[in-house]
Amino acid sequence: MIDPLTALAGLTSAISLVKKAAKVANDLGGLGVMVARMFDAKSVATKAMVDAKRSGNKSNFALAMQIENALMQTAKLEAQLQLLYMQTGNIDVWNKIKARAAEMDAEDAYLAKQSKADDKKRKAKAQGEAELAAGITAVAFLLMMLAFGLYELMEFCQQTKRCGR
Repeated sequence: MIDPLTALAGLTSAISLVKKAAKVANDLGGLGVMVARMFDAKSVATKAMVDAKRSGNKSNFALAMQIENALMQTAKLEAQLQLLYMQTGNIDVWNKIKARAAEMDAEDAYLAKQSKADDKKRKAKAQGEAELAAGITAVAFLLMMLAFGLYELMEFCQQTKRCGR
């Protein structure tokens, strides 16, 4: 589980860095690294928020609300960045960035789904192997008990000379 406090601190820091850089940047290319850090922090914070909400812990829920507010700030900053791209005549670049991000998100979702399916198959295979091992052990035990019973019967017959005649 991602530490929500760390995620919130990272997101808040990234937002403030992008805001400061946007004021002094000469061109949009200079903002690229900081904007990328902000979106990475947004991704981590989103995962932390989902984990915190699922936990049901009230303190985590309060933290999830703080993260949600930080994500809202991120969305506002994203809208400001889009406006900045529009004003500089680079809306096509912005659209390409958003399209590429959407493709990557879709691929991440597919890979996560595939990973879950693979984990499920792996667990099912392990369960099947465990059941097979248990079955083989049970059959071996029964055969061993049968062999022991036959041995005892043969010993009894030899000692008492009363079997089979």
